Amino acid sequence: MGCLGNLIWFVFGGLIMGLSWLLVGILWCITIVGIPVGIQCFKFAELAFFPFGKEVSFGGGVGSFLLNILWLVFGGFALAVEAAAIGGLFCLTIVGIPFGLQCFKIAKLALMPFGACVH
Repeated sequence: MGCLGNLIWFVFGGLIMGLSWLLVGILWCITIVGIPVGIQCFKFAELAFFPFGKEVSFGGGVGSFLLNILWLVFGGFALAVEAAAIGGLFCLTIVGIPFGLQCFKIAKLALMPFGACVH
């Protein structure tokens, strides 16, 4: 399901979500202070383009928590809502449920990207 799922995903929603992550990453990189956040966005854009076969683990400490709070205010919430909305649309059909679950994985990541690791 990995290769075929990623291909179908890319055509029916992954392209939009990946481009959204890239856009937010570019906006963060415009400022010098936001470059680490922008680089994180670029890493997660790759996951948004091709999520099948990849897992996300969450961890981190106080620094990650503080960065996640700033992230939510300055861009993360919009990306999470976008991924959750697309996931809801996918879950309207039985065939789309695996794709909806990938959207929800990305939505959770959009809420808490710092301290997260993609394997």
